[in-house]
Parts: sequence; C-alpha cells; structure tokens
Amino acid sequence: MTTFDEREKAFEKRFALDQDLKFRSESRRNKMIAEWAAEKLGLSGTAVEDYIKAVRKADLQEKGDEDVFRKIRGDFDAKGISVSDTEIRDAMFKFLGQAVDQIQKETK
Repeated sequence: MTTFDEREKAFEKRFALDQDLKFRSESRRNKMIAEWAAEKLGLSGTAVEDYIKAVRKADLQEKGDEDVFRKIRGDFDAKGISVSDTEIRDAMFKFLGQAVDQIQKETK
C-alpha cells in the first residue's frame, strides 16, 4: 500500500467518525431541546418522552436544523407561549455544544 492509499484511508475513516459524531450529537441535542421545550410547554411524565420522539421525528423531514426549529416554534405558538426565535436558536446551539462535549468525553 502506498502512502497515498494510507492517507486516503485515514481521511475516509476520519470522515466516517466525523459523520457519526455529527449524527449522535444532533440526536442528543434534539433530546435536550425537546426536554427544554417540554418544560416550557408544561409537559410531564410520558408526554415528555412522546414529545422527544416527535422532535426527533421532525428532524427527519429535511436536511439541517430548520425542521426542528419549526416544530418547536409551532408548538410554542399553538400554546401561546412567548419564546423568541433567538431564544430557541440559542438553546439549540447551546445544547449542540453540550452534546458534542458529552459524546467526546464518553468516547475517551
């Protein structure tokens, strides 16, 4: 195997690891943001677990984070809960950072 082949395999492996981290981090972020939103929505018990599933399902609608944002924004609007778009996006960003940190600590 040549040096080029070794480098190519290393890049492929790194890409796969990065994609795995991205998927796991976004999934964990979705759980965290769903729990945060559920508290604001006044949900408890099994309703929280159902809401987490609904947010994770919403994330499958399209690439990116807008589907999760729209789900939470729509739920807040439907219940008349006053939370700004910026607050939702800030929470999503904060929870993503926490999720990445947690996963990286778990894999060490």
